[in-house]
Amino acid sequence: MSDLQIKKTSTLYDAVIVGSGAGGGMAAYVLAHAGLKVLMLEAGPFFDPAKNSAQLKFPWESPRRGASTNTRNFGDFDAAFGGWSLDGEPYTTKNGTDFQWFRSRMLGGRTNHWGRISLRMGPYDFQPKDGLTTAWPITYDDVKPFYDKVDRLIGIFGTVEGLENEPDGIFLPPPAPRLNELYIKKGAKKAGVTTIASRGSILTQALPNNKDRGACFYCGQCNRSCKVYGDFSSSSCLVIPAIKTGNLTVIANAMAREVLTDDKGLATGISYINKDDMQEYQVKGKIVILGASACESARLLLNSKSSAHPGGLANSSGVVGKYLHDSTGAGASGWLPQLMDRKRYNEDGVGAIHIYSPWWLGNKKLDFPRGYHIEYGGGLHMPGYGFMDGIEAKNGLVPGRDGKMKDAGGFGADLKNDYRRFYGASFGMAGRGTAIAREDNYCEIDPEVVDKYGIPVLRFHYKWAAEEIKQAKHMQDTFQEIMHEMGAIAEPPAGPETMYGLKAPGVIIHEVGTVRMGDDPKKSALNKYNQAHDCNNLFVVDAAPFVQQGDKNATWTILALSMRTAEYILAQRKKLNV
Repeated sequence: MSDLQIKKTSTLYDAVIVGSGAGGGMAAYVLAHAGLKVLMLEAGPFFDPAKNSAQLKFPWESPRRGASTNTRNFGDFDAAFGGWSLDGEPYTTKNGTDFQWFRSRMLGGRTNHWGRISLRMGPYDFQPKDGLTTAWPITYDDVKPFYDKVDRLIGIFGTVEGLENEPDGIFLPPPAPRLNELYIKKGAKKAGVTTIASRGSILTQALPNNKDRGACFYCGQCNRSCKVYGDFSSSSCLVIPAIKTGNLTVIANAMAREVLTDDKGLATGISYINKDDMQEYQVKGKIVILGASACESARLLLNSKSSAHPGGLANSSGVVGKYLHDSTGAGASGWLPQLMDRKRYNEDGVGAIHIYSPWWLGNKKLDFPRGYHIEYGGGLHMPGYGFMDGIEAKNGLVPGRDGKMKDAGGFGADLKNDYRRFYGASFGMAGRGTAIAREDNYCEIDPEVVDKYGIPVLRFHYKWAAEEIKQAKHMQDTFQEIMHEMGAIAEPPAGPETMYGLKAPGVIIHEVGTVRMGDDPKKSALNKYNQAHDCNNLFVVDAAPFVQQGDKNATWTILALSMRTAEYILAQRKKLNV
């Protein structure tokens, strides 16, 4: 596109941020509250949970009765605008890869609809003892002060446990276990598996001195995003408060295409496509901060080639796009005969899990490295279509009201009676574990394919290794043991033909590691403050800087590292270094 067609703005912002999720949102919050003039570009529409959430709506209020589509993968009421397959926004794969890339397109990104499981990475996650992966250039002690600040700013429930690699936070009271979770705790204890109160970013009590956020009222619908801001979303807790300072401007429906640089190789702004008029615009900033998600930020850098950065911006090391990894994930489900015909009452609780199992075997030598945690679900939430799937005993039969064995479900009175009998008796278990960061798992620019905005797309190469498959087997064996000790009826476990139920890379939506940090510019793209080695006014604040993910969900670490980076930017500005 010629310069005559590009619309250039004259305003020079102190910082331009791409992306409004956990990383971009936190950077905007800190910088705007410090008085900097900040511009944020978001690839989707503006979204305010107080106005746009589908919280408390009934299925009949949706033309699709809440069913999913490609751009509403988790249903019509879930606050997830985006998906694994977006019209006009393809990505490609190579060498038989099955990588599935979820893109969020809305203010606040994925933080509007995530599970709110908020875990700190531990000392061994930053500095592993087995020598299998590169250590981070920072330690847990470097990040702890920022974890503490995030806990106080956003709010998180949990219990102090004193576990070595599962650091405690500054906690609000946790919600009580539901009935099915009491059975799970008892079965897990017999199986030798630790269970503790979950750690979730939901306000079980109102925060002091924050009148904009209400406490949770236990509707169990956090996935829809919260109208009273009782749970954490970047939109409600970070971006909208930053807008209220008068220092943050947000441009929605802005698809970033590249980071602009000058003759010296310094970042000068962002070129983006306005989705409303399909025109290209350029905005200017003294500092550029990428928080577009691990893969999207890598794509931006690789597409930002210039004479100063021929291999892509911040990529003299050649590592941008490499070391991509997503959490391992496998699950199982079953039902408890003890809970058939149970009494009906509201036990929705919070929209996150109430209990979970942190990795309980520590550094015990197994046939796979590191570990995983277990998330548990169930209870009396409103049943959806397919609720009776998996409700079966031996030979596919269940006990009827007369004590005789019968097929589950059917139609008419039989179906209604079985719903009444089994509703609340089912539960699920999901393992989320450490995948090893490997150079050969990567994303790169496809040389032949562009999206509808004319931007070259990503091509993925990702294979699970034998160690990760063995981890999934260990998950399944553990699930079966817990369910046996619970006295539960389990669905048939996933076997080797499906890699023990191991989900395809990307499905868990925890991808990290494509623009890794490190002390050596020849082996990393960023320094320990998420500042590019090759371009000192460029920063990356999403999950891309991760050297190695632990078995913990990434969001709380993204928030802590982004806050740390933003405070570093403020300190460096005072020294006139950026």
